[in-house]
Amino acid sequence: MNRAKFVMAIYALAAVLAMCSIGYSVAASSVFGAIAGIVATCVIFMTAFKMKRKLRMQGLL
Repeated sequence: MNRAKFVMAIYALAAVLAMCSIGYSVAASSVFGAIAGIVATCVIFMTAFKMKRKLRMQGLL
């Protein structure tokens, strides 16, 4: 597994954990936690797509 695929795997794991935090916050009746989870998910997805574009431009993906 090359470096680029390892980086994308870490982003995927972070996205899954952020989405799980939304569900946990809803179950715990925490509105602030749910909003923070949604924001975290959006930020992770945006940075992952930027990184994917950067890695594609370099020819690593």
